[in-house]
Amino acid sequence: MANAAKIEIGFDGGQVVSVRLAEDRLGELRRAVESPGGWFDLETDEGSFALDLGKVVFVRGAGGPHSIGFSGD
Repeated sequence: MANAAKIEIGFDGGQVVSVRLAEDRLGELRRAVESPGGWFDLETDEGSFALDLGKVVFVRGAGGPHSIGFSGD
């Protein structure tokens, strides 16, 4: 999946799912979460998920890539 970002989706009850998601799909997910309830089909690098939007508590972008040592930048 080109331009995929790692995100975490948190659910009521404390479960968290980490997935890689294309930027355009992330925008669709955020808009869906803002709307009242329902289901959302999410296509990720890991597979397809059906999310109950009424149970989603947060959508968080994971941090950038980690590196060890000093960067040459």
